[in-house]
Amino acid sequence: MPSPIGSRPAVLVTGASGGIGRAICEGFGKAGWYVGAHYYRDKPSAEETLRQVVNAGGAGDLYPADIREAESVRRMVDRFSSCAAGPLALICNAGIGQDDLLVRHSEEIWENVIATNLTGTFHCLRAMAPALVARGGGSIIVIGSHTGFHGAKGQSAYATSKAGLIGLVRTAALEWGPQNIRVNLLLPGWQKTDLTEGIFPEGSGWPDHALHRPASLDEVIGTIVHLAQLKDVSRQVWNCDSRHL
Repeated sequence: MPSPIGSRPAVLVTGASGGIGRAICEGFGKAGWYVGAHYYRDKPSAEETLRQVVNAGGAGDLYPADIREAESVRRMVDRFSSCAAGPLALICNAGIGQDDLLVRHSEEIWENVIATNLTGTFHCLRAMAPALVARGGGSIIVIGSHTGFHGAKGQSAYATSKAGLIGLVRTAALEWGPQNIRVNLLLPGWQKTDLTEGIFPEGSGWPDHALHRPASLDEVIGTIVHLAQLKDVSRQVWNCDSRHL
């Protein structure tokens, strides 16, 4: 078990093996936070994330878990909270996609996407709440998607899971507000990751963006790190690009 890290703030980031998750971890590392880098199967990639956190000036450890399983999440959160004595934050970033038209959708794919993106986030929120209450509050940021508001062809399971996060976040914020737990949803916009490989718009493919360009990843990460430290903001949807919700 990692040693306690003193009073520095600590953040647990799910889905930290790559893409947006890795960038989030590095952003908190630059800010001097202790970073709990969660992964499921890809330990080498998570180790690279942790190296980048340390190189950025932060500290951290790896936290494996299958977020589809409540007990696995509980063990991860208990280990993380026991190693962090200062303020806590949770970034629910883990998620998977799919590309199947609704009439061709297999139940197996549907169930796995919902179990990972929606139920997995539920498990993380529920497991983290007692630790946040014990510290007098804290911040939870759930990474959502524009697709959860508007849908997308071939994305029925993904869109449904992300739409469910809206209700989950707003309900958790209401229930936990009296305990000073802030819960917000953040939409990072289009980012080049494994999840968007093959569907990422290129060139002038941004007609639905007022600025005709995607969101900067650096700005998205800066917003996440800043939002995690805001004391009076909860139950909000933060859209990081120039599309209309």
